[in-house]
Order: sequence, then C-alpha cells, then structure tokens
Amino acid sequence: MIERLEELVNGNAALVRRGRYVSLAFLWGIGDDDYIVEIARGRVVSVDKRTLATNSGHFTVRAPAEVWAEFWKPLPKRNHHDLFSMLSVGLAEIDGDVAPLMQNLQYFKDLLAVPRARQ
Repeated sequence: MIERLEELVNGNAALVRRGRYVSLAFLWGIGDDDYIVEIARGRVVSVDKRTLATNSGHFTVRAPAEVWAEFWKPLPKRNHHDLFSMLSVGLAEIDGDVAPLMQNLQYFKDLLAVPRARQ
C-alpha cells in the first residue's frame, strides 16, 4: 500500500487541504522496512525506502507489517482502528520530535489510514 501513498494522498483534495501547512519528512516503519515520506504543503512528494540508518525525519511511526495490514482493513479489529489505540496497547511506536505530529494530528491519522479507503 505504501507504494501508492503519493497517488492516494495527492488525489484527496480534502486531505491535502487539511495538511496545507505541513512540510516535513517522517519515517514510517512497516515491519522490517522503513520509508521516508516527504511532504510539502500537504502533498506527498516522495516515498523512499530508507537505505541509510542516518536517514530519518522529524518523527517515526512504526508497527509490524501485520498490524498495518489489519489497520488498513475497511473495518479493523479492536485496537487496530486508530494510531493512538495501537500505541496505547503496544502495537505501534512513535518516536522523535512529535510536535509536528501532534499539531497536525488529524492530517497524519488520515494520511496513515488513506490506504483503508482503497481496499
């Protein structure tokens, strides 16, 4: 799903508008794979697999691949439906400078869940 993130986010006018003040990179960990997601004014400009350990972003959101797979289902099971629900039960981790995440929380929650609408 992450390979379609740019298309899914940028094709969602409401989501892009919600993130119009967001310009940063963050690391999205999906199982053993880490991706650097670059955002400019609410649009995803690149999603690149992390090749160097020194590549990072403002913050990291990480969970096992099977947790994300459940999260992306149209009707996820309990504790898999929301980022902070996953965090509170230990299914996901957030690290780094979380200020931009918290300041734009609904944007990032919707961005992470955008593959859910396409299943």
